[in-house]
Amino acid sequence: MRAAVYRRFGGPDAVRIEERPKPVPGPGELLVKVRAATVSAADYRARTKKVPKGLKLPTSITLGFVKPRIPVLGMDLAGIVEAVGAGVTRFKPGDEVMAMLGAKFGGHADYATLPADGAVATKPGNLSFEEAAALVFGGITAQAFLARAALRPGASVLIIGASGAVGAAAVQLATLAGASVTAVSSGSNADLVRSLGAQRVINYATEDFTAAGETYDVVMDCVGNVPFVRLEKVIKPGGSLLSVVADLAAILTAGSRSRRTGKRITAGNLPFTAADLARVAELAETGKFKPVIDRVFSLPDIAEAHRYVDAGRKVGNVVVQIAGADRADDSSVRRKLSLDRHIR
Repeated sequence: MRAAVYRRFGGPDAVRIEERPKPVPGPGELLVKVRAATVSAADYRARTKKVPKGLKLPTSITLGFVKPRIPVLGMDLAGIVEAVGAGVTRFKPGDEVMAMLGAKFGGHADYATLPADGAVATKPGNLSFEEAAALVFGGITAQAFLARAALRPGASVLIIGASGAVGAAAVQLATLAGASVTAVSSGSNADLVRSLGAQRVINYATEDFTAAGETYDVVMDCVGNVPFVRLEKVIKPGGSLLSVVADLAAILTAGSRSRRTGKRITAGNLPFTAADLARVAELAETGKFKPVIDRVFSLPDIAEAHRYVDAGRKVGNVVVQIAGADRADDSSVRRKLSLDRHIR
């Protein structure tokens, strides 16, 4: 099978297409023929080892110290179950699924194996594989974090980094929960986040949201570049801070800061669950939740996809088309699928 492999840490050119053995599902596993995946911020951090302060040592244990331990990136996928291992009853060959692979990675290949009892859900029938792949990373992450805030109708929510994969998903999920959403993004993405449900947009380039004197029931930080001492000022008493991107100090002090301030702080990685992914899939199936796709690349062009993500200007998701009837060798199909900052 083809796979996008990186043998060294570094820039986009470290990623090359190689032939690798087709995996075989073990007991309790699915073998999925991958149709689409995304290049996410997590792939960028793994490839470059540019991680939040203090996390280089713990992440190196998983990723490798000198060279990559996991050669195929890709934290998510959408595809078709080709085979199942012993004991699997939840899925069968032919099922269309989407999945979050997490730190195991492996989505940037023709085939991937994954636990059948992991974060896997049936693909919404009304979406293409590319669109389904664009649901996973942001959708499951936003769902997991927002669940920690116990949102209620009428709650005020501030989302920092509202046009990224996680932020765009969070704007939609918070709006669906009945919250009043204020989005922090660039001015060029204001129309996008409004179309997702944000009632107000703050342009971070021209306005300091921490100095405006406004407070919110929930602050969700998808960027991680504002220190807690400034964020605390904009959280209402008894409110919540959801730090999706957090350094080691923020993770270790979340509990003590919660006790000291009376504000509930969730920082760092949360478990990925099938229930969270199924919730996102259900909302997409009914048309209430929409994937946001910036660009679609073919697998042979995956280094270009990484380069685009590295530039730091992506909106929503960058999708990699792996295989299938919509194969990206057909230039007319590529033009059709290359959605420049478009909601599907």
